[in-house]
Amino acid sequence: MDATHLEPVRKHIESRVIGQKALINSLMIGLLSDGHLLVEGMPGLAKTTAVKALAESIEGDFHRVQFTPDLLPSDLIGTDVYRQAEGDFEFRAGPIFHNILLADEVNRAPAKVQSALLEAMAEHQVTVGQKTYPLPALFMVLATQNPVDQEGTYQLPEAQLDRFLMHVWVDHPNHEEELQIMALDAQQQKEPPRPPATPMSQQDLFEARKQAGEVYIDPKLNRYIVDLVLATRDPGNYDKDLKRWSRFGASPRASIALSRCAKVQAWLDGDKFVTPDHIQRVAPNIMRHRIMLTFEAEADGITSGHFIERLLQVVAIP
Repeated sequence: MDATHLEPVRKHIESRVIGQKALINSLMIGLLSDGHLLVEGMPGLAKTTAVKALAESIEGDFHRVQFTPDLLPSDLIGTDVYRQAEGDFEFRAGPIFHNILLADEVNRAPAKVQSALLEAMAEHQVTVGQKTYPLPALFMVLATQNPVDQEGTYQLPEAQLDRFLMHVWVDHPNHEEELQIMALDAQQQKEPPRPPATPMSQQDLFEARKQAGEVYIDPKLNRYIVDLVLATRDPGNYDKDLKRWSRFGASPRASIALSRCAKVQAWLDGDKFVTPDHIQRVAPNIMRHRIMLTFEAEADGITSGHFIERLLQVVAIP
């Protein structure tokens, strides 16, 4: 098996979403890396459409949860229901037990609901009462959110953000892409889109994950990955601007994610080994939500993107 086996999945997403190549590539990386994705952008940029198209391409159960301020944790993970006839409790599983969960507008729900995802995303299990229930072998959370400065949103806490493998930012389409979007909408009004006749099986997906995880990465590049992450924690050793901008650095999950996603990117490119370019291409989405900037940096208009760009410039490539 090689990356060509994933082409039907990619092509189906591209048939539903015009442009957004970076988003589609990130969805493919997240799927093969067994990780969860946070997709952020302004309303109307096909975030939900892309996630639904991915779910249609994979064999398994899909469920969408619209996060709202009145959502309860039990609405997500399930609850124990008392059965009067038997005189005991029965667990009724919530939507989190599906293979692919779309947490739509995740930042519309308060912290107690967002925290209901923590155990599931980190350990692939859910604890209700005194019992722990395992989640399916294929379990992926794809969360969307609008920028946190919009009215009626709740910023995700750092512990929640760190459990997302990648944080993908979606930009507006260009002129030509928007014309194509209008044409696609007109076409779909005449002929509604259909899901693939033969979605990719979970067995094939697990085999693809195995092969992508076996891509060779040189020990020097592992040290390069660790250097990048350590530079976010102790930036004064590398650059005075990074030191002035950095409040808190990335956790060890960033090192793991960089290695895992770089291997997948290399596999998707048809390469037999990881190069520094693969690492640098996946770094922004992996680092973006794991870096906390100082108030001084924010006042100067410095974003996490600026920080990561500078980081990749000052950390030496082996």
